[in-house]
Amino acid sequence: MKQEELQAIASQLKHPTGEKGIEMANMMNETNINMTKHSIQNLNISKENKILELGHGNAGHLEFLMEQAENLKYYGLEMSELMFQEARQINRNFVSQKQAFFSLYDGNKIPFEDESFDKIFTVNTIYFWQKPEELLSEIYRVLNPNGNFCVTFAQEDFMKQLPFTQFEFELYNTEKAQKLIEKTAFKIVYIESQTEQVKSKTGEFADRVFTTIVLEK
Repeated sequence: MKQEELQAIASQLKHPTGEKGIEMANMMNETNINMTKHSIQNLNISKENKILELGHGNAGHLEFLMEQAENLKYYGLEMSELMFQEARQINRNFVSQKQAFFSLYDGNKIPFEDESFDKIFTVNTIYFWQKPEELLSEIYRVLNPNGNFCVTFAQEDFMKQLPFTQFEFELYNTEKAQKLIEKTAFKIVYIESQTEQVKSKTGEFADRVFTTIVLEK
């Protein structure tokens, strides 16, 4: 693939737009579903929890999340206008029942009050954080005392094999993620890694190692 094509893939992964963006979102939902479920399961959701997700893509996983407990309220934040619209459309039943609420944000400031959420999670967004420490402080601010935050990402060794990650991606391994978290007030509860076989965006199969770090306020 040419440099421009690889750069275009990186841009779409960071901020999906247009028809290509919808295609990319469907593929991301499919290839990331195990990572997303892993993150959700590690939240230990209980009834009436208020849950926030950063960078939900098309939120095709929302039904799975809603099955975790009764009377949940889900809030999704997205930088991509296209993903905001797609997620609302795909999850229109949850939206109309006032169980799911989607909003746009700038990727830095979280537009909610202090201690608004019991659980927060994000999957495959850490590579694109513009100001990682500031965003983690924002997540800490809006999380309830004793609330959990799960951050899930694919390991650097896997990601750097993908030709498009040379553009717009900041790659992480567990140690680098831990060092970032240690600069904040979060406590690390535990760290779990898994390996799965995935088809890459350019068509090859590979073993992907991904990690979920569970944090507590």
